[in-house]
Amino acid sequence: MDTEPAALGRIRTVAHILDESVRIPGTTLRIGLDPIIGLLPVAGDFATAVCSLYIVAEAVRLGVPKQTVVRPLANIAVDTMLGSVPVVGDFFDAYWKANVKNAELVAAAISERQ
Repeated sequence: MDTEPAALGRIRTVAHILDESVRIPGTTLRIGLDPIIGLLPVAGDFATAVCSLYIVAEAVRLGVPKQTVVRPLANIAVDTMLGSVPVVGDFFDAYWKANVKNAELVAAAISERQ
């Protein structure tokens, strides 16, 4: 049986890869694969949205409250819709970091029930 810490570790790893895995040289800004893959029109944003849904799937599997599951879904929807706007959407993806927010929401829900 999988433990909550292991699941939270996977969630944080996915969030890090999608939102913060690459530091932009000469700055403190970090981006992940989400804005990079999002450069591909439509398909890139769809692909990263599917990857983002992993966090939601783990949250459901962990039994977090439904209202906690809805917020990450809303964050993913905003990220996908606004991220799909040419050029501006890629900058939005770099700053929004929906996956990191979603990982924090799931972690907070788990810690509240303990």
